[in-house]
Amino acid sequence: MTARRWHADAGGVAAATSLLLVTALWAGHGGIRDLGVLSAGRLSGLWSADLLLIQVLLMARIPIVERAFGQDRLARWHRWTGFTSFWLMVLHIVLITVAYTGTDSRSVLGELWDLVLDYPGMLLATAGTLLLVMVVVTSMRAARRRLRYESWHLLHLYAYLGVGLALPHQLWTGADFLASPLATAYWWTLYAVSAGALVAYRLGLPVWRTRRHRLVVSHVVPEGPGLTSVYLAGRQLGALPVRAGQFFQWRFLDGPGWSRAHPYSLSATPHGDRLRITVKDLGDGSARVSSLRPGTRALIEGPYGRLTGESYPGGPVTLLACGIGVTPLLALLGELRYRPGEATLVYRARSEAEIAFRGELEWFARHRGVRVVYLLGSRGPSWLPAQFAGATLPQVVPRIGASEVYICGPEEWAAEARSAARAAGVPAARVHTELFSW
Repeated sequence: MTARRWHADAGGVAAATSLLLVTALWAGHGGIRDLGVLSAGRLSGLWSADLLLIQVLLMARIPIVERAFGQDRLARWHRWTGFTSFWLMVLHIVLITVAYTGTDSRSVLGELWDLVLDYPGMLLATAGTLLLVMVVVTSMRAARRRLRYESWHLLHLYAYLGVGLALPHQLWTGADFLASPLATAYWWTLYAVSAGALVAYRLGLPVWRTRRHRLVVSHVVPEGPGLTSVYLAGRQLGALPVRAGQFFQWRFLDGPGWSRAHPYSLSATPHGDRLRITVKDLGDGSARVSSLRPGTRALIEGPYGRLTGESYPGGPVTLLACGIGVTPLLALLGELRYRPGEATLVYRARSEAEIAFRGELEWFARHRGVRVVYLLGSRGPSWLPAQFAGATLPQVVPRIGASEVYICGPEEWAAEARSAARAAGVPAARVHTELFSW
């Protein structure tokens, strides 16, 4: 079993164990004996609360968790857990309201109104529920396609406020939360760990690293149409635990909008007192990067990402890049310890004008024996351009079956490239991906 598979299994087992423990606590409090609409409503509320707190932990950016699973996988789990928790919360509200309506012989809406007004913490819970509804609606793919990244990011932050408002009523009045010392200890511990991880790793660690390393813009270099590299200087950068292929969440103190973070990968191997990122103008605030002035301070959160050389055992290596996805792979080319002729970079772009870092790629070809393959042209039915329709990955990279493969690009393209690598005989454990999506 590979380390990656072991980590994935361990994560699933931990989540399942948490839900089983919640179910056992519910059953021990008479949940099975008194099984009915009210009891089922309580269980759905317990599952919803448990998954909601697990969701917070998934995106608390705990370093050991990030390194084990990777942020793209955590984001998928976060999304699945979030939607599941939301619908369990809706089920909880419906079942509890129906159960109390049957007891009091009132209308469902009248009972819901009385619950909101009369029960401790329910006004806060209602406000939190409305915030979570807003977050869920704006997280649906159709809505996300219509929203700017900055708008989506700002709305998504309200999820934390929604969780903070929606759950306390259960700790105050929930019979299953207060049923036994074990139940009380479990829920308070889960709350404390979730809140503590959020404060420590989403606030404390980024603030500490920002103050310690004091990154500022050194200079800005245009690399091509809509493509800009930013060179940053700082203090004690040798102590910054970052590797080629990783990314930070960046905030530049250059005026309004500085509070919204953007994920940008390193585009060069970190060395000395300099870092370099390269940013594509995608119209989501990234256009501002080209106008950054020397001396502008940067706030950092990270590093994140698993697309690093830690997994490279030596031998043939193939890097598949699409568009701006070439940036972390370029950094990897500078770090991986391959021999001349062992490395191949396949670079997918729409035209010659969109090829970035041609000079650096030519340097790697001359001095380190990297084979660089440009795949240019309009979008085709697969990860290849239209004019390469019918071609296979082994035709492009003859030694692909024996290679360690690194893939970076848009989500749909990366998934197709990964499928092509697997079809070419590359074991899943040797295919490493990093997705560019939000």
